[in-house]
Amino acid sequence: MIDKIYNLKKMQTDQKLMEKGQLMSQINKIENEIMFTLNKISTTSVQKFGAIADFSILQIHKNTMKLHIKKLEKDKMELNKELTFLIQQIIELQKECEQFKYILEEEQQEKLRKILVAEEEAASEYVQSKYISE
Repeated sequence: MIDKIYNLKKMQTDQKLMEKGQLMSQINKIENEIMFTLNKISTTSVQKFGAIADFSILQIHKNTMKLHIKKLEKDKMELNKELTFLIQQIIELQKECEQFKYILEEEQQEKLRKILVAEEEAASEYVQSKYISE
C-alpha cells in the first residue's frame, strides 16, 4: 500500500515539475516579447521631414506598445505567482515522497531482519537436531 502511495506521490511530483517547465517556458516567451516590443519602441521612427500627423501616429503607436508591455508584465507577474505556488507544491510533494521512501526502506529492512531471524532459527534447529541424533 505504501509502495502505491509512494509511486503516486512520485508521479504527482513529476507532473508538477512538467508544469513548472511549461510555466517557465511561458515566462520566457513573455520576456522575449517584452524585449522585442521595447526594441520596436526604441527603433520606430518617421521620415525626417514627415507630416505632423506622422508624429502623432507614431506617438499613438508607441503608447500602444507601452500598454502592451504593461499587459505582458502583468501576465508575467501572474505566471510568477503561479510558479511560486507550484514550487511550494513540488517541495511538499518531494517531502512526502521522501517520507514514504523512508517508510518503504524501513519495511524492507524489517522483512530482511525477519528472514535472517528465521534462517538463524532454522540453522540452530538443524544444529540441535544433528547434536541430538549423535
